[in-house]
Amino acid sequence: MTNIYLPARPAFRVIIVGAGLAGLMMGILFDKMGISYTILERAPKVKPLGALMSLNGNILALFDQLGLLEDVMKISKINHSTTLYNEKLEKLAEVGVGDYKDLTGYEYIVFSRPELYEIIRQRVPEEKVLMGKRVNKIRQLPLNGGVEVVCHDHSVYTADILVGADGAYSTTRYHMYKNMTEAGTLPASDAEELAMPYVCMVGTTNPQDPEKYPELKDSVTHLRHVIGNEGPYSWTVITIPGNRFCWSVMAQITDPEEARQMRQSNLEWRPDATEGLVNTIRNYPIAFGGEGAVLGDILDVTPKDVMSKVMLEEKLFETWYDGNIVLIGDACHKMLPTSGQGAINAMQDATILANCLYDLEDLSPESILKSFSDYRNQRYTHAKKQVANSQLNAKISSGQTLKEKVIRHVVLNFLPRWVFSLSFVKSAAYRPQVTFLPMVPDKGTVASLPQKHSKRHQAEQAVRAAAVDSA
Repeated sequence: MTNIYLPARPAFRVIIVGAGLAGLMMGILFDKMGISYTILERAPKVKPLGALMSLNGNILALFDQLGLLEDVMKISKINHSTTLYNEKLEKLAEVGVGDYKDLTGYEYIVFSRPELYEIIRQRVPEEKVLMGKRVNKIRQLPLNGGVEVVCHDHSVYTADILVGADGAYSTTRYHMYKNMTEAGTLPASDAEELAMPYVCMVGTTNPQDPEKYPELKDSVTHLRHVIGNEGPYSWTVITIPGNRFCWSVMAQITDPEEARQMRQSNLEWRPDATEGLVNTIRNYPIAFGGEGAVLGDILDVTPKDVMSKVMLEEKLFETWYDGNIVLIGDACHKMLPTSGQGAINAMQDATILANCLYDLEDLSPESILKSFSDYRNQRYTHAKKQVANSQLNAKISSGQTLKEKVIRHVVLNFLPRWVFSLSFVKSAAYRPQVTFLPMVPDKGTVASLPQKHSKRHQAEQAVRAAAVDSA
């Protein structure tokens, strides 16, 4: 029998900063790998904030692989199209995605974000997530001693690897970049502030009467987006399961100084930050509820504690890792929500990082940096493309400058449909899975892009096969 070399997997410990979707998915994958980890979350408790969220084949193949798909489909409605209106509720365009399942094998689905969070949160052992742990200091230990994290309550945690999954204003990134700045190794572009072109308010209503809103009875969702004729606003209302609506209102910010002041006020995700905007937008028309229906009808049946206002930043960072620290999700590529790709890309990061760490040879600085570099090389181009797509979609759906209005008019009225279809197909082909578990075969007509194989997993499979042959 041929001897098959299978090096021992290094035992290592990981700290994940941030218990959002990216951090929790990272934890799920570490559990599959048998890796010891702890998640540190700054919030003292989970807040059911956020509203509409969508997923598609770009990540549902992974959910299928992990046994999450059935639970997610239960909280979702299928989306076949998005209808755009002007403020007079005159139809501007209808963008269809009805053939998405034929292409990828998965539906294009929408749901309330807190419900997906709960599904994923339940898959992570409760003792792995420590709430109320605001990180104050991060220090890379000498002699390859790993990383030390000190929290505001003076608790100290050490690990071999630190994963920063703590969002657009990442504390992990701040400390990592601070050290790199002092060493003179941080690119100048990474020191620049995130752009903040929009502010958004979101919410989810209580259950409503389907007789008043008959669209609620349908198994597919109705997504209707209105672009204001004057002023900075655009707004979306969409049906979700449970006879409810998710909604969002976007306000464009064109003055950099205004954006800077809003960032410094730090009012995002606080219910008391919504009151002024609610009064401004409540009389804007909506395409549900018949003639005379306005946003106020929807706002008034939304609990105030799940209504929130958030700043929408964007930036693609160049530096994703340094030493024993690596970033995922919004911490390294913050996207606008107009393409529905932010959370998807964050969980794709977790997927590819897990694949790279599965093949980690040892805990030497060279091996760790090799894994981190491999992760960034596999993800950077895809993330860059989605940052650009989200920018373009924001211009089309919510831009109010003269240039953006011209772009919208050209795209909606003159751009050939085959251009949309080609872009759609290219995007649909990227459906990464973890390569150390049995992979789900392609289900649609568009083949998924090839993935880098796991050398360790292949060797493990060969050892198992050899053992069966010799039995």
